[in-house]
Order: sequence, then C-alpha cells, then structure tokens
Amino acid sequence: MLEQIEKINSLDELQALYTATFGKNGTMTARLRDMKNLDADARAALNAENATLRDAFKTRQAALENAALMAQLSAESVDVTLDPMPAARGTLHPMTRSLAEISTILHSFGYTRMTGPEIEDDWHNFTALNTPDYHPARDMQDTFFLENGNIMRTQTSAIQIRAMEAHGAPIKIFGIGPTYRREMDATHSPMFGQIEGLHVDKNVTMRDLIGDVRAFLMRFFEIDDVQLRIRPSYFPFTEPSIEIDMKWHGDKWLEIMGAGMVHPNVLRHCGIDPDVYQGYAFGFGWDRLAMLKYGLDDIRKFYDGDVRWLKNNGN
Repeated sequence: MLEQIEKINSLDELQALYTATFGKNGTMTARLRDMKNLDADARAALNAENATLRDAFKTRQAALENAALMAQLSAESVDVTLDPMPAARGTLHPMTRSLAEISTILHSFGYTRMTGPEIEDDWHNFTALNTPDYHPARDMQDTFFLENGNIMRTQTSAIQIRAMEAHGAPIKIFGIGPTYRREMDATHSPMFGQIEGLHVDKNVTMRDLIGDVRAFLMRFFEIDDVQLRIRPSYFPFTEPSIEIDMKWHGDKWLEIMGAGMVHPNVLRHCGIDPDVYQGYAFGFGWDRLAMLKYGLDDIRKFYDGDVRWLKNNGN
C-alpha cells in the first residue's frame, strides 16, 4: 500500500484510494471494526499500520499540492518588462480647488482671511449691518431662525462686523464660509459658500474696489482682460451700493457680485469713526464663480456625486 501511495501522481487518484481505504466501506475501516476479535499483539500491529497509512496519505497529499502550486506559479509568472496598469488616484473636488484659488488670489492682494460662527446672533447678522427690523431679509422665507432667537448665518458679512469689533481700522480682510437661506433651485442652494471682502482705511475709494475686483476676476478665470458693468443697487450696509456684471462669452452679461462703500452706520456700530476712515466691501458666492469656470448650468451638479464628471474636471 505504501508503495502504491508513492506512485500516485494526482490528487483525485489519491482521494479515490483514501476513500477505498478509510471510507465508510473501506478496507481499513472494515479491519478496524473487527479489531475486537484480535489479540493484543494483532491490535497493536493494526493500529500501527493504520497510523502509518494515514501519515503516508498526508505526506503524499502535501507533496502533490505543493507540486500543483509550483506548476501554477510557473505558468503565471509576471513579465516585469510590461508597462504597469494605471493606478486610479483621487483629486480635489472642483469646489475645493476653486476655494483654494480664490483664497490664494485674495491673500496675494493683501487680504487676511478671517472666520466666524455659522450660528449668529441678530446683532452681527442684521443690526450691526444697518438692517432694520422691518427689512425683508429678516423674513421667514429667507432666514432659518432657531428656537433660542439666534439664526443660521445668512451672509458672511457678519465676519466683517466681528473683525472690525476686534481689530478696528485700518483693516483689510476677507471671510469665507457657508451661509444658509430658504432657497433651492438650479442656481441656489439652502447652504452655499460665500466670500466677503472688506478694506477700511483712510482715502479708500470706489476706484480701489473696482480695481481689486477686476484684477481678481482676471486671475481667477485666467483671462487677459475683463469687461465690467457697474450698476447702482441697494444694500443696507453699503452706501453707495453697486452690483458688478461681467461680460461672458460674447455679449452675455452675468451678475458676479454685490459691493459698495461701507455705510457710515456700520463703521459707527463697530467703533470706527466714519469721518476718519472709509472703506469698501464686496460679497459673492464662490460656488457661482465655480459654476462659470467649470461650465455648469445647475449648482446641484457639484453635490450629486457624479464620478464621471468629477473625473473629467479633476485635473
């Protein structure tokens, strides 16, 4: 039997012989059942033979399995001269990249980044910004009010108030962060990113504001020149107030941001003398600028997780 086991060259043959020997109706199984009729020496000899055969089967099985593995590895050898498969890699989301680009540009213009809380009180979000109680911006249709009387920040202008209260004038800062309003359509989201710029100093003029805006747009959109249209507008925290449009793809004008000279009342609320200092402020949604840069007509596409679009816009 031992010699027969050694001559077997396949696992299937080995398994067949093992079953014939140790299976339910195997030869060794039958002999072991009859062990009770044997004397002590014969039982000892049968147990020894049983153990020897089992060890022989295990040894031959291990040898055959190792041989099969070596044959498989030889057949599947790696050709190290082949080009490697391209590895998938992640990239920054276009919104993240846009925010980083905007921050870098404003830093290069001398603005310092500041932040503020997303849950604001009435003073910093409305009153200090010269927004009276009857202003429609306080209406429930626009603002998320909390039970304790605070609100979800509707504008990052609140960061300007906190910055002027803390640092006074002169000051040149920009604030970035999420804001919240009761809006939801193709160009609006109930939570959207907003950027506010503020520059307060002696002899600051509207010309300085427009110059910074023009230079910023040229850098962000990577163009050599930009045509702007300045329209009068109204914001309670600036006087005069303007809206700035940019010419885009031919004769199309697009609203880019709201801006203006800081209202004297806002400066007074922050402890700054408007007879000595004046300044400008501007605000825009960075997601709106990112929509233009990446050619989107629906802001919700930034958040729907379409990997195909993200892959094409990830470089």
